[in-house]
Amino acid sequence: MSDERYTPPRVWKWDSESGGQFANINRPIAGPTHDKDLPVGKHPMQLYSLATPNGVKVTLMLEELLALGFEGAEYDAHLIRITEGDQFGSGFVDINPNSKIPALVDHSTNPPIRVFESGSILLYLAEKFGAFLPHTPQQRTETLNWLFWQMGAAPYLGGGFGHFYAYAPEKYQYPINRFTMEVKRQLDVLDRQLAEHPFVAGKEYTIADMAIWPWYGAVVKNKAYDAAEFLEAHTYKHVNRWVDEIGERPAAKRGAMVNRTWGDPAGQLHERHDASDFELRTQEKIGDENGE
Repeated sequence: MSDERYTPPRVWKWDSESGGQFANINRPIAGPTHDKDLPVGKHPMQLYSLATPNGVKVTLMLEELLALGFEGAEYDAHLIRITEGDQFGSGFVDINPNSKIPALVDHSTNPPIRVFESGSILLYLAEKFGAFLPHTPQQRTETLNWLFWQMGAAPYLGGGFGHFYAYAPEKYQYPINRFTMEVKRQLDVLDRQLAEHPFVAGKEYTIADMAIWPWYGAVVKNKAYDAAEFLEAHTYKHVNRWVDEIGERPAAKRGAMVNRTWGDPAGQLHERHDASDFELRTQEKIGDENGE
């Protein structure tokens, strides 16, 4: 690409060769690209996902519900490989016409209920099981304030900062500066809130924490974009305290493993169909079984 100033044409045309490492899965139209039915396991909840921050929100929530003894939250987590276009299969598009992970189908109802958008899934599960969402109007609203804050803020963090800093085929100062400024402002918003409260929405651990932790926790602990030093993430001490505390929760550790296909093989559980899979079916164990 030329370094000369870009002048947009009168009518934009899609160039399938541009777009960097994700060009092969980005397109300006919706709908399926191929026919493919989705698998259905034995549990009430069927999750189709990948361990991106949005995917981790939901597996974290499901694991927290199971830790509280909600048997109806048992789930099968099926892997959707987004770099291979699984999200454009006809079965997945039937569940989420937006072709984004995660997507959930609740088979405990007749007919089954589809739920897409990670924030919607968190809210659906919280209301279904009566957990991790306070009941008083003030506390419930404060929780939803922060849930929707995350849903609105994350595109600046991922699609904005993360894309231009880490993934774009060329580095340009203006977009990196623009989105860095916004991400640091968001971290300051979060840090100031956590300076006065143990959890994001107050005294209780809620779906707001589950929504925000996978995104901002990964950034400040240098697990996303390799940008912690660039952002001076260590200076947000209250965010770091909160990230560490949630990271020590057993359910958070389990949730972060589900549908993960990168990193330490001991921390990868490509698919989850039983609670014993965390002990028996990680990639480390499967590799040992296969003599790898």
